[in-house]
Amino acid sequence: MSENETAPEPVEEELPQHRIENAKSGRAKCRTCRRKIDKDVLRLGVLLVGPFGTGYLWHHLNCAAKSLFNDVEEAYSAVAWDDGVEVPELAKLKELSEKAEATKKEKKVPPYAERAPTGRAKCKHCEGAMEKDSWRVVLGRSVEFGQQTRTSPINVHPACVAAEMLAEDCATEHEGFVDALTTQSALADEELAEVLAAIGELEA
Repeated sequence: MSENETAPEPVEEELPQHRIENAKSGRAKCRTCRRKIDKDVLRLGVLLVGPFGTGYLWHHLNCAAKSLFNDVEEAYSAVAWDDGVEVPELAKLKELSEKAEATKKEKKVPPYAERAPTGRAKCKHCEGAMEKDSWRVVLGRSVEFGQQTRTSPINVHPACVAAEMLAEDCATEHEGFVDALTTQSALADEELAEVLAAIGELEA
């Protein structure tokens, strides 16, 4: 190479969008369930290109099947794993995806009312016991996780609903409460009337 020539700039290896592999260590956490991915457990990496660099966001393969099935399909289509890595049949992962979707559809959204299935739970407002088969109302409560705010369901006595809804971290709105409770509770008319009577007037 002459003095006037310059060496070519090194070219960074272009990483594939997806990668399936056995975890090389137990240090990474699954971005879906937030639990540790143990060494040698199958994981799916989804490439992230950001201002601080390029790398993979890792998920247990089964967790990815439940929440990121499109990425799993793309990874399988691209055969995004090395020789010797044993992966399950895509059909089995699709079953996990379908079950997760069905569970999600069945999941109730606060506010709703129901009978307490056991006598072990306590009211999140007054801390009093909830007797088995007594009415309970499920409201939403805002919970902060780092820089994110999520809504978690809490169980309260019907008589505690009005006071709980005045709390700063209550995520259930006064406006439209009765309509939402009616729509989202699988109750007969007389049962709903009983719950609403126990709740009483709400203060906005």
